[in-house]
Amino acid sequence: MNILLSTAYWPNLHYFYYILNSEKIVIENFENYHKQSFRNRTQILSANGKLDLSIPVKKINTKELIKDVEIAYTESWQTNHWRAITSAYKNSPYFEFFEEEINYFYSKEFKFLMELNTEQLKLILKLLKIKKEISFTSAFEKEPNHLTDLRSTIHPKINFTEDKTVASKLTIPYYQTFESKFSFHPNLSILDLLFNKGLETVEYLYKF
Repeated sequence: MNILLSTAYWPNLHYFYYILNSEKIVIENFENYHKQSFRNRTQILSANGKLDLSIPVKKINTKELIKDVEIAYTESWQTNHWRAITSAYKNSPYFEFFEEEINYFYSKEFKFLMELNTEQLKLILKLLKIKKEISFTSAFEKEPNHLTDLRSTIHPKINFTEDKTVASKLTIPYYQTFESKFSFHPNLSILDLLFNKGLETVEYLYKF
C-alpha cells in the first residue's frame, strides 16, 4: 500500500498502523493548515483520564500552507507538555528507556511545526528499528494518483473504528499505566504504546 498522510504531533496508533504497514509513505507538504486536528495535537492517558496536548502556533494567515506554519513560544507549552508526559508515564515499563530521546523535543525550539513532527516521526521509527522511506509532496493534489489518501481520515472528530481496516486491530487491549483506574483507552499517541510495550509496539501494530 502507498499512502498520503498529513503531518501529526506524536501521531496516534491509527496513523502508525498505516506507517508500519505501507510500502510508500508520503507526507502532505502543501495543504492548508487545519485547526483542531492532529497536525498539532496528540492524546495521552493521564491520571485523570485522556488528555489532549496541543502545540500553539503563530497567527495563521488565510489558507496558510502547513509547511509554513510556525510554532509559538509565547507560553511555556514545552514545559507543560513534558510535565504531563512525565506524570503520565514515569511509572510505565519503558519510560526510562526512551525518556532522553523524547525529552529532546522539549528542550529545543523548532521553528516550523512540520520540522518538529517530521523529526518525531523519524525518531519513533529509529527507536522501533524500522526502516521506512518518508517523502513529501511537491504540490497539492485534491485527488492524488496511486496513493491511498488518508489526509482527512485520521481526525479527532472521526472515530477511528469507522476505518474498518484498523477497527479490530486497534481495539485489542494492551497494558496501560492506569489500567487499574480506567477501562482500556484505544488509539492514543504512539507514546502511550511505546512507553507501555517498548519494542512490542511493532508486533501490536503490524497486520494480523
